[in-house]
Amino acid sequence: MIDPVTMKLNADPLILSALKEDITSGDVSANSVMPYAQQGEAELICKQDGIICGLQVFERVFTLLEETAKAEFFVSDGDAVSNGQLAAKVRGDIRTLLCGERTALNYLQRMSGIATYTHSVSELLKGTKIKLLDTRKTSPNNRIFEKYAVRTGGGCNHRYNLSDGVLLKDNHIGAAGGVKRAVEMAKAYAPFVRKIEVEVETLDMVKQAVEAGADIIMLDNMTHEQMKEAADLIAGRAEIEISGNVTKENIAKLTGLGVDYISSGALTHSAPILDLSLKNLHAV
Repeated sequence: MIDPVTMKLNADPLILSALKEDITSGDVSANSVMPYAQQGEAELICKQDGIICGLQVFERVFTLLEETAKAEFFVSDGDAVSNGQLAAKVRGDIRTLLCGERTALNYLQRMSGIATYTHSVSELLKGTKIKLLDTRKTSPNNRIFEKYAVRTGGGCNHRYNLSDGVLLKDNHIGAAGGVKRAVEMAKAYAPFVRKIEVEVETLDMVKQAVEAGADIIMLDNMTHEQMKEAADLIAGRAEIEISGNVTKENIAKLTGLGVDYISSGALTHSAPILDLSLKNLHAV
C-alpha cells in the first residue's frame, strides 16, 4: 500500500497531471449525455488472469475529481484475479465516473501488468536466495507507481533515483579514468552509509572492482562462463548482481551462479498491461 503521506505529496500531483492531460476544458462527451448531477455505479471487471495492483490509485483518480466518490473492492493488491471476475464497484456522480474512467484504468492496467509479469519471473527464482530487482527503466513520471507494482508482484526495488545510491556505470568509469579511481572518488564523495556498486563488463574490471573495495559488483552482459569466472574471482568479497537483457525466458539459467541479485529492466519496460474494464454503468 502506498502510505498516505507519499500518496498526498508524490502520487497526487502525478495523478492530477494525468487527469489534466485528459481533461482540458471539460468532458464534452460526458456533459452532453449527463448535463446534471446523478449518482451512478460501475463495475470493474477483470478480462484476463493475473495479479491485481493499483487499486488505491484507481480509486484516487475518482476521489480527486469528486471527494465523495467511493470504490468498494472485492480483491486486494497482490491478489490473483481471473478472467470475468468482479474486482470492484465504484460509485459517484456519473460525470465523475465517465471522465475519470480512462485515467483510472490506465494506471490500474499498467500497474497490474507489471505486477503480473514480475510475479511470473519471481516464481522462477523460488527456492533460491536471489533477489529480483527492477531498474530505473520506468515510464517518465510513473516510477512511483511502477516500482510499487514490482514489489506487489514479488520483486524488490533497486535504487529509486540518482540520489538514492552509488552505481558506477561504464560512462562514470570512463569519466573518472578507470574502475579504481571511480571507486576511490565515490568513497570520498558519497555519504558513508551508501553502498558503492560498480558495473563491470570484463574479468579485468571485476578484479579492479574487488581490489578497490566495491560493495556490489554488477556483471553486465557477460557470457555464462564469464559470470562463473567472475563469481569465483569475487569469492564473497562483494555482493554480486547480474544485469543485461534478463527476461522470463532466460532467468532460470542464471540461478546456479551463486549471485545475490538479478536485475531486469523488462519488469517495467516490457510488461504488457492486464486487461481490465469498467462496465455496467447505471444510475443509483
